[in-house]
Amino acid sequence: MGSAMATRRKTKSSKSTRTSSKPTKRKSQSAKKQSRPFRPFRWLLRQGFKLGVIVAGFLMAMVVIYAGLNPPTTHTMWSEGRRLGAPVDQHWVDVDKIAPVMLRSAVAAEDANFCNHWGFDTDAIRAAIASGAQRGGSTISQQTVKNVYLWQQRSYIRKALEAIMTPAVEAVWSKRRILEVYLNIAEFDEGVFGIEAASRHYFGIGPDRLSARQAALLASVLPSPKKRNAARPTSFLDRRARAIQSGAATIAADGRADCFQN
Repeated sequence: MGSAMATRRKTKSSKSTRTSSKPTKRKSQSAKKQSRPFRPFRWLLRQGFKLGVIVAGFLMAMVVIYAGLNPPTTHTMWSEGRRLGAPVDQHWVDVDKIAPVMLRSAVAAEDANFCNHWGFDTDAIRAAIASGAQRGGSTISQQTVKNVYLWQQRSYIRKALEAIMTPAVEAVWSKRRILEVYLNIAEFDEGVFGIEAASRHYFGIGPDRLSARQAALLASVLPSPKKRNAARPTSFLDRRARAIQSGAATIAADGRADCFQN
């Protein structure tokens, strides 16, 4: 009897010891957590990652939204309006009301392989690098992303965002939609944005009535809209417009316009 009672006392004693040790362990773990040093660099990395996820999610949402909704304005239009002290001239027009030759001329002038790439023209990029970056390697898709969502000043951040968003736009938008948005927000003269305003500004007609020559002249001013005049072309601009007009006819014949034509 005595030995059994002693055994029960030992068992109760060991249980109470184990029970009493649990809070001690919790306290020690809590103390360890409290004693961990604050690392500002790690905290900044975590906060930066969270912010990056939020920004990326917002931009991807805007890609989906603008697949069907027309952008009301852009950073470039806003900043140009502030510079001029007056609203810019821009009126949205559906792609079906733009002369098909204007679409072909824009592609011939800016991105002849528009139908054959997924947002980046590697051949044009290599050519730009080989020429010392004296010529542009950006596709119409990249320019559209930059004009709609980003800003004009060059920076590594802008290029990184452009590189992320361009494939997303290519995946969600049709090629015809990309061209529609591009032609409606591109700058054609000081304070003149979009093909509707540009057609009336230079030629006094709507974009549905543009001739092949007029479309080529408008496309020829796109790289430097503030320095070129489609209504009064210099000899250089005239030669460029003739080359664009020929290129527009070529891509219509060889199938490189099939992706955006009805």
